[in-house]
Amino acid sequence: MCFTKPDEITIRVRCAPKLAPCPSCGSKGRRQRTFTRRVRTIAYRKVAWLHITYAEYQARCTCCKYFRTTPADVLPKADYDNKVRQAVLDRVLHDGLNVQRTRAALQRDFLLELSEGFVYDCLDWQVRRLDLAEHRQFVLAQFSGTLSVDELHLGSYTLLLATDPLADLPVAFALVKDNDQDHMRRFLKNLKDWGLRPRVVVTDGSNLYPAVLAELWPYTRHQLCVFHVLKDINEKVLTAVRRLRRALARRGNAGRKPRRGRRRQARGRRGLTAKAKAHFVWKHRYLIVKRTEELGKQGWSDLLQLFDYLPELRTLWQFVRDVYGLFEAGQKNTGVAQRRRTRLAQEAAYQDVPELVEALGMLTKEKFAKMVVFLRSPLRQRVRTNNHVERTNRKLRFYEKVRYKWRRRRTLVRFLVLALDEWWQTARQRAQAAQEKAAAPGAAGPSPTRTASSTKTTNRIQVNTGTTTGD
Repeated sequence: MCFTKPDEITIRVRCAPKLAPCPSCGSKGRRQRTFTRRVRTIAYRKVAWLHITYAEYQARCTCCKYFRTTPADVLPKADYDNKVRQAVLDRVLHDGLNVQRTRAALQRDFLLELSEGFVYDCLDWQVRRLDLAEHRQFVLAQFSGTLSVDELHLGSYTLLLATDPLADLPVAFALVKDNDQDHMRRFLKNLKDWGLRPRVVVTDGSNLYPAVLAELWPYTRHQLCVFHVLKDINEKVLTAVRRLRRALARRGNAGRKPRRGRRRQARGRRGLTAKAKAHFVWKHRYLIVKRTEELGKQGWSDLLQLFDYLPELRTLWQFVRDVYGLFEAGQKNTGVAQRRRTRLAQEAAYQDVPELVEALGMLTKEKFAKMVVFLRSPLRQRVRTNNHVERTNRKLRFYEKVRYKWRRRRTLVRFLVLALDEWWQTARQRAQAAQEKAAAPGAAGPSPTRTASSTKTTNRIQVNTGTTTGD
């Protein structure tokens, strides 16, 4: 096989004026001598070089004795310009490639032979360029008053993450060794020291939060995630469906194997066996807990068929409807929800099903009061679930496992800072666009705040940080 030599191009760059400013104080120095060097840059399927002419200057200030110039997009003593570094970051942070695939992609597209050390150096270079203090000020300016907090296990560490679901903005993170109340208190106290004063904090049912939130923000409302409670209640309902399905499968044959012949054929003409009906019930059990508005024409048909085979399922289905009604976002206040819960707990038909009695035990008066805290917020700012921070956690887990599987603290923190910074930049662009639109002549004014249900995490990991990292 014959290989052709790749094309090679040279781009000449000169940065050697007679007078140049000192990099520290800006006072101009006089040129003493000139030098040349070559630096690799990017060109598709070509070997591209920057032929740089630079100079050494004698300083007229006390900052230094001599200094040298360099082009704006080339670091001193660097072998590659910043375009190469940005290409590495784009493939690692945006395209989801690991280090080896990043090197292979740049070798294929730009004929660059990069080392693993250079790839990691690009990540460190990007971290050093970030201004986390500016990020904190931006988060405080954009904060909506609602905070979602959750934990995520990354190897031997635990990630504590806080996000703003209404502004679609990650607030802060901390990478800690142990998932305990002391680390959670330190994490949330750092947010308080920033000046963060949330009106509502949304969490799951973990016992890490109640005492810490009452200590740090005594006037903040604590909202329990409705999704987690509904998930546990639906599990109890499906357990009842499983019990009824097994009872239906045991009817008729009583465990005996059916005989061959005319009697079996006649039974087939009369309809499905109890075992076949039980199989249909098990196959379509999800319809019992599915929301009514999501049922299509076929879904309603199958649901009515379930009620025909097992009339007891109608009680379970109605129970799920009543539970969903407790957490409707359109309710006027918490009093309406409390009255609905009281009627639900006093329903005699539900008391006869042991699984439903256990489900009602999850809706105690104290716990339910925290689950409907969202009704005390304005209609378009009601956040019922902790899904925003959990979606962010799932993205972080996916990218960390698939691309790096980093297990050292330094590499994990670096990855989190860079990943979250992407989201921060997107949020800043969105905020600037909104300000420009509001300032434009004839603008109709700012758009209303988005609800949490309309806020979705983007497919790429875009996040910001600027938080502390605990032990």
